[in-house]
Amino acid sequence: MAKVKMSKKAASIDMTAMCDVAFLLLTFFILTATAKQPEPLPVQTPASTNQTKLPETGLITITVGNANGEQKVFLGMKDRDIREKTLELMGNMHGVKFTKEETEKFRLIDEFGVPIGGLKQVIGMTSTERNKAGVQPGVPLDSLNNELKDWIYTARQANADLHPNGKELAFAIKGDAKQQYPQIHKIMDILQDQKINNFNLVTGLRAKPKVN
Repeated sequence: MAKVKMSKKAASIDMTAMCDVAFLLLTFFILTATAKQPEPLPVQTPASTNQTKLPETGLITITVGNANGEQKVFLGMKDRDIREKTLELMGNMHGVKFTKEETEKFRLIDEFGVPIGGLKQVIGMTSTERNKAGVQPGVPLDSLNNELKDWIYTARQANADLHPNGKELAFAIKGDAKQQYPQIHKIMDILQDQKINNFNLVTGLRAKPKVN
């Protein structure tokens, strides 16, 4: 008895639904993504094989670098509530009153480097204007006007007021690889004067040497 041959047909899969899902996901990620803001004081950190990760919250970063031939210091705070409370305390300490609108804008500024007297002007700028080279002269830290010391003190006070049962703030120094050591040492002295003896030094990742 002869076998009946079944005709073979090419299988096809309707990809319309999958394409729709892919485009929906792509649209979602594009609309919800936050563009990385350029650093107001870009630095080239020294290389290291240490892979210790900095905390995502409760961190104060002190950036030290050169811009237009001048040494500058910028300050960054991870937590927006601590930024807001610190601004209030710094304003009270230096006699500068910030409006509610200025405070809300300051909450969104990740890093700044300007004397407290010029902070209102910087807050009123757009992000692009604020991050242009030479706009921010840096946070003062000389012997006659050491505002960096005041920012560190008020930030710790703000953290204690907002999170009385939480951890103390962590501090990290982010210095340029070409930065002179005396400037970094000055910042270490400011931290240690406030009994802050544990802090991180931010470095870039370097490949480990191969062992033959």
